Amino acid sequence: MTKNMKLIFRSMGKYKGAIALAVFIKLIGTMTELSLPYILEYMIDTVVPGGSMGRVVLWGALMFAAAVLCREFNVLANRRAIFNAHLVSFDVRQALFQKTINLSGDRFDSFTLPSLISRMTSDSYNVQSAVQQLQSLCVRAPMMLFGGLVMTLLMDAHLALILIAILPILIFIVVFVSSRGIPLYTGVQKKLDNVVRIMRENITGIRVVKALSKGEFEKARLAAANEEMTGSDIRASQVMAVPGPFMQLFLNIGLTAVVIYGAVRVNAGQTQPGVILAFLTYFNMINMGVMGLNRIFMSMSKASASANRIDEVLRAPEDQEVLSAEPPTQAAATGEAPAHIAFREVCFSYGGEAGSPSDGEDATRPDKGSTAPAAADFAGGTRERALEGISFTLKRGESLGIIGPTGCGKTTLVNLLMRFYDADAGTVIVDGRDVRCYEKDDLRRKFGVVFQNDMVFQDSLRNNIDFGRGLSPEALERATEDAMAAEFILEIPEGLDYEAAIKGANLSGGQKQRLLVARALAGDPEILILDDSSSALDYRTDSLMRAAIRKNHAGSTLIMVAQRVSSVMGMDHILVMDNGRCIGYGTHAQLMETCPAYRETFEMQTS
Repeated sequence: MTKNMKLIFRSMGKYKGAIALAVFIKLIGTMTELSLPYILEYMIDTVVPGGSMGRVVLWGALMFAAAVLCREFNVLANRRAIFNAHLVSFDVRQALFQKTINLSGDRFDSFTLPSLISRMTSDSYNVQSAVQQLQSLCVRAPMMLFGGLVMTLLMDAHLALILIAILPILIFIVVFVSSRGIPLYTGVQKKLDNVVRIMRENITGIRVVKALSKGEFEKARLAAANEEMTGSDIRASQVMAVPGPFMQLFLNIGLTAVVIYGAVRVNAGQTQPGVILAFLTYFNMINMGVMGLNRIFMSMSKASASANRIDEVLRAPEDQEVLSAEPPTQAAATGEAPAHIAFREVCFSYGGEAGSPSDGEDATRPDKGSTAPAAADFAGGTRERALEGISFTLKRGESLGIIGPTGCGKTTLVNLLMRFYDADAGTVIVDGRDVRCYEKDDLRRKFGVVFQNDMVFQDSLRNNIDFGRGLSPEALERATEDAMAAEFILEIPEGLDYEAAIKGANLSGGQKQRLLVARALAGDPEILILDDSSSALDYRTDSLMRAAIRKNHAGSTLIMVAQRVSSVMGMDHILVMDNGRCIGYGTHAQLMETCPAYRETFEMQTS
């Protein structure tokens, strides 16, 4: 458990002063509480027999003051513990989110989105609970247990030895059971990932579920996953609940022995009645301490499993490092002007070794600086290539249309160009440099992009377009006009201040696409990528938008991924793809003569 708890202790280090203060206050409160039975015993055996009412009142007031201080110290310590735990969990979630958004595509795919969501929610909450208990219960429970034993030893060592003899049995039960609880809770969290995945799929695709009348089917699917997770959680909780009854049994046996032996000693004049009464109170405190330790081990077992899952993401190796030495490009070798964008014999497959979160080092390729494919990557056909041997060159300001059937690798080209993934072989070049030689932010600032399934955020249209870049009102206005979005924005009374719903649910498909194109154009990018960004537009709007982009963004290199031949036929170059391969490259006129697949698509769409 200690190894898995390293993340929690590491996260607490930043607030060690505040945490130490909370622990100290809790320590004082618990020590004050431990003094109450001792004061009671002294009053019964010493003060009351003395017959002085003044001393009785004085010690009674002292006991009352101790009880009040005990309450105040414990309340203050608990409040500070809660506050500190929230600070730690805030940092953990921020670190986890920061790491997640910087994961490579392969690494992100290997963790899966539902798992990352549950790690940032359920797992981080378990860590927060653990930090809170480490400051409060982890101080109070041991103090109650061992402090109660010390106080009983000071009062009557013979009676205290009965409780001390039971202690090793209790510790063995807790340690034995908790060692089996951590793997069980890890399994519970993995089952939770599956539940989150199914829920996310159904919430995202709710219209499809309703349209196909598959509500009952999806309810049954979720119920099965939920039942599996619940069963795992019950089994883990049952295992971790085993120590409670056994510890209670042994403590009750000890209490019975203390009462019987104590009565014998009182009759023999070897101890006082107040001591027996104090022993019973201390026994309750020791009982609370033991049960508190049981709760601690249950909570820490769950937190340890969660901390391990979070740390697994935080420790995921960086598999997309920036190359320190740039491989020579063809332009550098021949003295040509550097290409703005170039692909040189690029091959790629999803699901490479780099995706494994448990890898201790990068396994994307044997040598990150090498452009040669790893020999084992495709051995035995275990990895299917998404791209193979793709090559093309674009000069600054030129345009490229990419067309082909669904799943042929069009979007994969975009992913490699923006370095969401690294190619298995070949080189991807931007501005004459291998994309692996750029810092990721420096590379991606060159792009304005609309993805195939892009996101409209719950915010104003203005903020959706600006996206935190601090663009001028003039830039936003030009972008909306070029994207043909001004047409519908002007019809809305609130204009750019209109609030878009989550995922743009209150906008039509065409309005969302024009809004997203405006976002890409607003930053006046060097490279503009439009990935199937006009599928919901009518032919007239699509044509006007393309004309505006050619006119007002002539300096940008344009890559347009489309299904319609009409969207790409005016491009300087057209890349025709099928099954990850280039089956045609050239202008529209050239492809009509040389590429049967392109010609067939054109004739089908224009007949």
